This record gives sequence, C-alpha cells and structure tokens, in this order.
Amino acid sequence: MSDSSSTRASSGTLRRQLFAQTWPMAIGVMSLLGFQLVDSAFVARLGTVPLAAQSFTFPITFLMIGVQVGLGIAIAALISRALGAGELERARRLGSLVLFGGAVVIGFLAIALWIFHVPLFRQLGAQDDALELIGEYWPVQLLANWFAALLYFGYTLFRAHNNTRLPGLLMVATSGLNLVFDPILIFGVGGWSGLGLPGAAWATTASFTIGLLLLGWRLAQRDWLSLADLAGEMRRSTGPFAVIAGPAMLSQLMPALSAMAATALIASLGEQAVAAWGLASRLETVSLMLVLGLTMSLPPWLGHCYGAGNWPRIRALMSIAFQTVLVWQLILGTLMALAAPWVADALSSDAGVRDGLTWLIRAMLPSYALLGLCMLVVSASNALGWPLRAMMISFARLFVCYLPCIALGVWLGEKMPYVGLGAALGNVLAGSMAWLVFRQSMRAMPEQARAHAAASSS
Repeated sequence: MSDSSSTRASSGTLRRQLFAQTWPMAIGVMSLLGFQLVDSAFVARLGTVPLAAQSFTFPITFLMIGVQVGLGIAIAALISRALGAGELERARRLGSLVLFGGAVVIGFLAIALWIFHVPLFRQLGAQDDALELIGEYWPVQLLANWFAALLYFGYTLFRAHNNTRLPGLLMVATSGLNLVFDPILIFGVGGWSGLGLPGAAWATTASFTIGLLLLGWRLAQRDWLSLADLAGEMRRSTGPFAVIAGPAMLSQLMPALSAMAATALIASLGEQAVAAWGLASRLETVSLMLVLGLTMSLPPWLGHCYGAGNWPRIRALMSIAFQTVLVWQLILGTLMALAAPWVADALSSDAGVRDGLTWLIRAMLPSYALLGLCMLVVSASNALGWPLRAMMISFARLFVCYLPCIALGVWLGEKMPYVGLGAALGNVLAGSMAWLVFRQSMRAMPEQARAHAAASSS
C-alpha cells in the first residue's frame, strides 16, 4: 500500500473512532439541552415576565457550570494522563477526589448564590415583578444545578476512561424524564393548577435525582475509585491540578461573566428583548450539540496521546474535528436561518419576542461554525498542557470580540437585528483568531514532540 493510501486509511480509522466516541455525547448533549429549550418554551406559555425571570437566571447558572467544568477539565486531564502512563491506582484516587471535592465546592457556591441573589439579579437588570418570580424559582433551581454538577463529575470519570456511551444514555434518560415532569409540575394535571415557574425547576431536580441514582449504581460496578491515601494524593496533585484547573476555571467562568454582561446590555431594550435573548441562548447550546460532544469526548483522547507523546495523532484528530465542525455548523446554521420564523413561532406566543428571536437566529446561527472552532481550540489546549493559552483565547473571544460587538449592536439601533449581527461578527472574529493561534502552537510544539513525529513517520 502506498504512503498516501495508508494515510487515508489511517485518517478514516481515526474518523470512525472519533465518531464512535463523540456520537453518544452529542446525542446526550442534544437531549439535555433540547429539554432545556423545551422547558423555556413551556415557561413562555406562562407569559413574558416568567420567561424573562428565567432568562435572568441563565448567566448565573452558566457561572456554576463554569466552575464545575473547570474542575472537571483538570481532573479529566490528570486521570487520562495517569491512565496513558499506566498509573491506574493514582487514576482511582483522582476519581474519588473529583466526586467528593467537586460536590463540596459546588454546594458552597450554590449557598452563596442564594444568599446574594437579590442584589445580583438587580445588577443584571431584573425589575420587581421578575425578582419576585426569581425568589420562588431560584432556590429550587440551585438544588437542580448542584445535582447537575454531581452528574457531570460522574460523567467525567466515564469520559476519562473513554466510556462516553453511559453518560450519553443517562443524558437522554434524564432529559426524557424532565419532559414528562415539566408540563405536569408547571401547569398541573386534573384539578391541580401546578406550580408555575418553580415547577420547571422541580421537574429538573426530580429527573436529575433519578439520574444520580442510576449513575451511582453503575459506578459501584466499576473499579475506578479508591479511598486509599486520598490526603497524600491531594497533596501530590494540588500543584498539577492548580496549573490546569486555575486557568481552565477562569476560561469557563468567563462565558458566564460575559453572559451576565450581555444580559445586562440586552435588559436595556426591555423584557421582550431579554426573553428573546434567553430563548436564543437555549437555542445556541442545542445547535452546538456536536461541538459540545467533541469538547467532552476529544480531550481525554488527546490527554492519552499527550501522555504517550503521540503528537502526529493529536494533529490528525484536531484536523478531523475542525473539518467536521465547520461543515456541520454551516449546514445547520443555514437551515435554521431559513426556518427562523417557524422556529420562533414554535417557541413563543408573544409577537415581540418572536420577532426578536427570528432576527437573532438569522444572524447568529451560521456564525457558530467559527464559534465551534474556538471552543475546540480552548478544549484541546487544556488537554495538551496549554491552560494559560486556553484562558487567553477565551478572554479574547468574549471580552475583545463578542461583548464589544454586542454593545455596538445595542448602541447602533437598539434593535435585535443589530444585536444579532454584532454577536455574529464577534463569533467570526473569535473563531478566526483561535484557529490562527492553534496553528502557531502546533508549529512550535516541543522538540521531543518533533522527534517523536519524525520517528512515527519513518
């Protein structure tokens, strides 16, 4: 077989393996984020103020997610590297640390976010009617967010061991349960009138509780945890963990801070604009399901390659991931832009919200092709030992490209079309910047990696 034929065959094998690792996570993410979108559509039937109240909580929820994902990235990187180096007992201890330590950290964060929720939401622009609804909804949603974090840490263990099937199945299962519970608890059944907006949070809490029970049952069947010498492992791993977790957490917190700033900017346009922006945010995460699946399945694989010094495979994996994201997001974004009026009509009954959402979909959805590239670069950089670079890329994406462009859109016309075009421009600039930085990083890889690449190709 010629060298070119061998290269094509190897690339095809890698593509199939990457797809096999990614599709369970992509389907799981789609179902998890899809139920959140449907959840917001149910809330929209309660009125514009309840939808705006829920939308104000999204950036704070993103803040909690940023902390948990930052912790998960660091632990997944350390576990996958330990497995790649054959340190199985250390991987077990790290698995125990992520479950116990993560639960404590997110728990304290949830308590703090409840104590200070009134000044926090006032700062975001919430008015009295919305604040009253937030006060009923937020404590239950914080409990749901804590359960979600526990599930995420469990998923991290499975992904670090290259098992993406069970997390994907559990995401689908909890999403299905939530869709069953949502209309019952929000609108009631029979003679019961339901709980209204808090019912959406109780539905999520109930479904995640069942998911945690199933996850704990499956974890008990694996030999992935160890309680031996956890204190010693914590002392030994604190340094490497901090090197990855600090920048990774800042990288993950920056989207939450950016979302808070964007919500405050949009709030100046009124509650209909906030409601439309909240639905667009839900739709954004659903449309990025493949990218999010790759950011979950790819880093452990990259971590294994990093531990083994296999840089040629790293290069090939990233090339496949880039091509896949560009093609998929461009096709999906174009189709969604064409179908924008019908999508908006399905998600809201308010004419002002529908109009704003239609313009946001048309402007923003195609730009997610470049946003997806940026997200892949940040995720890969954390797995490849470049956490500071990942943090700087995240900072530039949000605070140099994204937020200034949204602020420009608000300033130009105080209309959603300008806001959508501004967000799209920010995504395009961020994706282009991230791709150029990653190319330069791979060119400047360490000399030992160049030697390994030359030996592998000989």
